[in-house]
Amino acid sequence: MSATSHPRNPRGSLVSELLSSYLAGSWFTAADEGRPVLDAVTGEEVCRVSATGADLAGAVDHARSVGVPAIQALTFHERAAILKNVAKHLTAAEDGFYELSARTGATKRDSAVDIDGGIGTVFSFASKATRELPNDTIVLDGKPEALGKGGTFVGQHIYTSRPGVAVQINAFNFPTWGVLEKFAPAFLAGRPTIVKPATQTAYLTHAVVASMLDSGFLPDGALQLLCGSADGLLDLLGTQDHVAFTGSAATASTLRQHPSVVHGGLELGVEADSLNCSILGPDVTPDDPEFDLFVKGVVTEMTVKAGQKCTAIRRVLVPTERADDVISALSQRLSKITVGNPADDTVRMGALVSLDQRDEVRKSVQSLRASSDLVFGDPDHVTVVGASAVDGAFMGPVLLRAHEGATEPHEVEPFGPVSTVITYSSVADAISLAAKGGGSLAGSLVTHDPAVAREVILGVAPWHGRLLVLDRNDASESTGHGSPLPSLVHGGPGRAGGGEELGGIRAVLHHMQRTAIQASPDALTAITGSWFTGAERTVSEQHPFRKSLATLRIGDAIVSDRRTVTGEDIAHFAEFTGDTFYAHTDPEAAAKNPLFGGIVAHGYLVVSLAAGLFVEPNPGPVLANFGVDNLRFLTPVKVDDDIAVTLTVKAITPRSSADYGEVRWDAVVTNQHDEPVATYDVLTLVAKEDA
Repeated sequence: MSATSHPRNPRGSLVSELLSSYLAGSWFTAADEGRPVLDAVTGEEVCRVSATGADLAGAVDHARSVGVPAIQALTFHERAAILKNVAKHLTAAEDGFYELSARTGATKRDSAVDIDGGIGTVFSFASKATRELPNDTIVLDGKPEALGKGGTFVGQHIYTSRPGVAVQINAFNFPTWGVLEKFAPAFLAGRPTIVKPATQTAYLTHAVVASMLDSGFLPDGALQLLCGSADGLLDLLGTQDHVAFTGSAATASTLRQHPSVVHGGLELGVEADSLNCSILGPDVTPDDPEFDLFVKGVVTEMTVKAGQKCTAIRRVLVPTERADDVISALSQRLSKITVGNPADDTVRMGALVSLDQRDEVRKSVQSLRASSDLVFGDPDHVTVVGASAVDGAFMGPVLLRAHEGATEPHEVEPFGPVSTVITYSSVADAISLAAKGGGSLAGSLVTHDPAVAREVILGVAPWHGRLLVLDRNDASESTGHGSPLPSLVHGGPGRAGGGEELGGIRAVLHHMQRTAIQASPDALTAITGSWFTGAERTVSEQHPFRKSLATLRIGDAIVSDRRTVTGEDIAHFAEFTGDTFYAHTDPEAAAKNPLFGGIVAHGYLVVSLAAGLFVEPNPGPVLANFGVDNLRFLTPVKVDDDIAVTLTVKAITPRSSADYGEVRWDAVVTNQHDEPVATYDVLTLVAKEDA
């Protein structure tokens, strides 16, 4: 893998300069003055943003004609190695990102969620791809399907890369994480990315993308940046392309109606509004540790990123008899939250991203007050530490209590430090209230009662993308209500947009095309690079265990001699292992077993004897056996049955970070009637070269 040189960004400093875009292999700066972007804390101008005159058609063409072939020429493992190097490069540049992040109103804790969380996500995808994807460009989905009685016609689902572009249209609240969590799986899937950041925080995204490009690790065309309006971009996209949108439901609705989506086959993934809830179980009292966990969780979600999180808790569902206790505890904890300049170490919550955003949150609070009482905070006034309450976009935490039957808390999303306490009368009522949100990204339940946990989760799961069940047992390791994790899906039904991101390798496969292939075993072997039962085998005088990866080939096989399984073998194995199950040791009882009709060999004895039949004992390229997959016992082996084993190379996966690779062998053990008695995969580590 050779590093790729990208033109360095000519607009590296961000003091009232017009942000450049990186399109079609070069940096572009608009000729007009652009739209000013202000520091959320001081109100000073940070930069200006414009895409006037940008060649969007050229950018899309560059992604398709340059980016697609460059990425898809690499295997999954090679792409993963690039991601790992990019993540290391970003880690070394973190200080600069933190400095810019503070200008968005973020505290150090907020910035860590965005910056370290984003970089950590890239590391996670790189690691999972190396472990869970083949060192190839194709992924098998599930097991083969037999389509004919003779085994000559087989079906197999496969995933292949699409020759299209992944476009990100991101929200302002996570200018780093939002880019990286979308880029990593798209890149692994073989798709180049065009990033369109939200204008309010585009300067941080600009710095992150510029650093990724300057790293020299990414292939040409793999990543582009559009700072400013994306008008006209969707007109250029079609069936093989994907748009990942994070933002308001109103904008998502407009995108869904775009002709490219409605008629052109453009794939659109949406993460939109989400009225997430946290439910306090009816079993929890103020004396229980779960009560404090619940209160702490709500306050955390209200104040991290000043409540500007798509997963933040907007609705606090509590039993009617616990409402006063919860409100008192929340108010007490919220009263300790200091608001102000993130540079001040005493500040616990920074500013909202802009004055306009603060105005929007205030309007939402006003709407909520139509059916709720203000029980803590003042949306219009706040004491600010180290900054001006007039120039900065500051707002203190606000807690409301909903009237019985209130509808606004289930319809209005205040995208700031605002939550509403809503009471419920029964578990069924709590489930009903949670569902009134119309679909959410995340929800949480705090309970120590397993029955409550089952009832609530089964009731609310259809309305949520992710659910946290929190109690004293998992609290010490819990990542909290609002933290999307690379290994778990992020998205939600209904109001939340119906999209899905993250979820480990699921996110990669979402970008790929699943196709059902119907063919002969030989054809499928040639297409997929994995051996299929019924395909041609190569049996030679040289034992395949004597071959390194340099000479080992798919289909190389050994057919062993036969061995008789005696009664003495079975008795010895039973005594030696302690497995004295009656079917192996008691002839009278075994004879009554309708499956066996007499003494049978232990399944693991059969597997052990099979290993003795196919193993080559001398030192050589095979370094270790590290597992057995898909083991099935099909036909009982009785006393004096003969067994033999056929071992065939099924898949070869070289490891890019080691001088050996993984070899998967297909093992079939048969009896004297050529009936399969056991099938399984043997996993070995094999040297790349002969010693």
